[in-house]
Formats: sequence, structure tokens, C-alpha cells
Amino acid sequence: MLEANLKQQLDAYLQRLVNPIELTVSVNGTAKSDELLDLARDIEGLNDKISLTVDETSTGRAPQMVIAPEGEKGRVTFAGIPMGHEFTSLVLALLQAGGYPSKEEQALQEQAKGLTRELNFEVYVSLSCHNCPDVVQAVNLMAILNPNITATMIDGGVFQDEVKEREIMAVPSVYLNGELFGNGKMTLAEILNKVDDEADAKAAAALANKEAYNVLVVGGGPAGASSAIYSARKGIRTGVIAERFGGQVADTVGIENFISVSYTEGPKLVAQLEEHVKEYDVDIMKAQQAVALREGADGLKEVELANGAVLKAKSVILATGARWREMNVPGEAEYKAKGVCFCPHCDGPLFKGKPVAVIGGGNSGIEAAIDLAGIVEQVTVLEFGDSLRADDVLVKKAESLPNVKIIKQAMTTEVLGDGKKVTGLTYKDRATDEVHTVNVDGIFVQIGLVPNSDFLKDTLELSSRGEIEVDPRGQTSMPGVFAAGDVTTAPYKQIIVSMGSGATAALGAFDYLIRS
Repeated sequence: MLEANLKQQLDAYLQRLVNPIELTVSVNGTAKSDELLDLARDIEGLNDKISLTVDETSTGRAPQMVIAPEGEKGRVTFAGIPMGHEFTSLVLALLQAGGYPSKEEQALQEQAKGLTRELNFEVYVSLSCHNCPDVVQAVNLMAILNPNITATMIDGGVFQDEVKEREIMAVPSVYLNGELFGNGKMTLAEILNKVDDEADAKAAAALANKEAYNVLVVGGGPAGASSAIYSARKGIRTGVIAERFGGQVADTVGIENFISVSYTEGPKLVAQLEEHVKEYDVDIMKAQQAVALREGADGLKEVELANGAVLKAKSVILATGARWREMNVPGEAEYKAKGVCFCPHCDGPLFKGKPVAVIGGGNSGIEAAIDLAGIVEQVTVLEFGDSLRADDVLVKKAESLPNVKIIKQAMTTEVLGDGKKVTGLTYKDRATDEVHTVNVDGIFVQIGLVPNSDFLKDTLELSSRGEIEVDPRGQTSMPGVFAAGDVTTAPYKQIIVSMGSGATAALGAFDYLIRS
């Protein structure tokens, strides 16, 4: 099952097992069942702390592998073959079940241990989804830490009947105790905040007595990480608040224009960014959303959080980034995660052999069309303008594909559905005003970004697009408040540009501090 190189790597990881673990594989005679059993036997053969039991009589899901500390009931299950992006989830589950400690923040682990009600998580994934492993690994860790919790990864490609029955059209899709819990990327902190009724109060209490920062960075993407590093290197008290570390980069698959690195992937770069920030004395506060910025009576800047806590700082750097722009047409909100998608890499496999539409003819839209063309039956690209905005090389590739159709001057007017899932869309031909219907099962929206600046509308000067106006030093209209990255008027929304602007804002803030 495992190639020699991968087996060698896994062998090295499994040397870290502290305690014995047990694998139980449920089989049903199918090819996938045989494949999972071969994988389990490979794992068993690598370490004498691992034992394997084969269950040929199970009435539950098969094939599936249950991982448990020796002598305990298994609480972590992989239904399907945990390869592809989920191989890392498998390795971590093996190690953590065997007593190897997690690198997650200790406070989050203690929060997971303290949950008292029964929580049974089911996470539907596709093995090509780069966002799914974060969710799988989070609930797996919760299950390993707490006997009241179980976690099951379910490969939608193997258990297609379940996917159809539950009408799953986006991954990861998370069910809790049989009910839909959420769709899309979620961190451990975010999941804990949703299941822990006292999470907000606990977080607010923990933040209430924080001393004022010299620099408080709002946002944990490339701009925020760069700002934090440059600030901390000046030896000043630095804090970072972020809903999740990494921002949009965490959702990016391939990155080939990051100078000095020919190729990397979003999650890997995010992990490296966080590790770099942690090398300095930076107070990182995750799963925190800023809702207001104001001048305090004591002359300090105040940042109010969604949980009610207020943090103070002598200067603030806003690096809140941007989010996917929505079409804002009838039916879009109703059919989100029911056919309306924003990640072709994650959700594309769910539309195998079906017709889909891509909204947008920029680089993101044409790249999505090219990726999807190898999976789906037909891709219809709708571009609002009279020409495509993508790079010529991408346009030529898309136009060469027999199952890609490009329609220009097309304004999407409505998402159609049957009450449960997308069935099509309507668009108006801007040249003739004629309205047309396209029958599709999926719609991938790729029309750019919206700055995350809503909470600043009455506080700072914003552009007509909602971007924060900044000067060459990153200074905003409020003295002592700086901004960097995609949330600003910076014309090019690129990772390396955001990092540079983050450094600029940090240096600008430091200059402000020493002069004021």
C-alpha cells in the first residue's frame, strides 16, 4: 500500500510513540476495504507498539479504521482511506493516541478536556481538500483528550450514499450529534468556542487584565505576521489578535510567486509564519474578532473584541485582510454550501461528471475553470466584462479545453435551486439585454476580494471600495493607527506585497512611538 519512501517517513514518525495503540479495521470485501486493510498492515508492521484487529462482521461503516490507546474504546475513526491531504491527519492521530503530545496551545487543550457533554463529530472530506485536514485534526485531538468526544473522518468519495442522503455539496462539512454543525475551514479554537457555552466569558476574562501594548496588530495573515515580527524585533511589547492565523493564505493551494521559494502551499507557509512569530516575545490571541477601534480617554487606542473584551495599545496596526466577494444576487445566500462554492480545489470533486459554472474571468476564475475541467462534465465561465482579465497563458489553456465554455458580457442575475440544492443560474447578456438560463449543479464564485473593514467605517478614512487609506508609511487617518496588506489601498493583493507593507507599517508605528 505505502510506497517505500512514505513508509520510511512514517516509520521515523512512529518511533515517537510513547504508549501502545490498537487499530481496528472494519472490512466489507470491497477494493477500498482491501486498500485500507493493506494500509493498516503496513502501519502495524512498522512498530511493535501497534496491534491490529480485523472486524469482518461490523454493521457500521466499512471500510473504516478506529485508532485507540491500548485497552481503551476507540474515539478516533477514519472512514475511507486517509491518504492525500488526510495522511497527515492519520499520522497525528496515531502519535497522539500513543501519548505523543500535541503542539496545540495548552489553554485550548485544557478547554477541550473540560467539556462535559457528549460530542460526536462527523467530518465529510474529499482527499483533495486542503482545508479539511485542519478540521479533522482539531476534532481528532478533542476526541483523544476527552472521553466524552468522538471524531470520524468520512471520505465522501467512498461513502457517496451518505453524501447524497445528507445533500453535502461542500467540504469540509461537519456534523455534530447528527446535525449540521458547520461548513468550511475551522480551527480548534473556533470549534471549541462554538461547543463551549462559556467560551466567550472565559476569553473575555482572560483578556480583561492585559497590560497595554506598544503595538497591537489586528490580523494574523502575512501582513500581520510581518508587522508582529518587525515590531517585536524592536524590543517593544507586541500583541496579535486574529480570528485565525494565516488569513486567506491558509486557503491557498499552490504558491509559485513567493520570491526565493519556487513552490510552497498555503497551509505550509502559514505554519512557517506562525513559527517565526513565536520565536519572538509576541502575545498571540487567536479566535478573536475586532468589532471597534477608538481613542481611549487615557490617550491609548482601544480595540474592542466580539466577546466584549477591550485591549489597549499605544499604536495599532490593522491587517485584517479581505474575504471572497459575493455576487449578491437572489438565491446565492440560500444555496451557499448547497452548490454555491468558493473553493474549486476543496469542492470540485463533489461535482464529478456534473456541469458547473465559474463566475469571474480573472486569474482565479480561469485557474478554477482549468482545474475543474479535469473533473466535471462541463465548465461555463461567465465574465462580466467584454474581455477576460486573466493572464494570456491561462486564457489560452482554458480556451483549448473542449469542456470549457467562456461567455463574456454576462451579468449573473439569480441562482436557481429546488429548495435543497443548486439547479442552475440566470444571466443577462449585457450586449443584448437578453436573459439566459444555464443548468448547472455547482457555481464557483471567483470575482475578487472585499476588504475586512466594516467595523472601521465611522472611524477611519476608507476608499470607495472600503479599503483603508494609508500614506507611504502605512499611517491611516487616525494618528498612531497604521494598516497593511489587502485591507488597504495597496494596488496589488499579493502575499509578498502584504509582507512588505506589514514591515512598513511596523517601522512606521515604531517611528511614531519614539516621536510621540
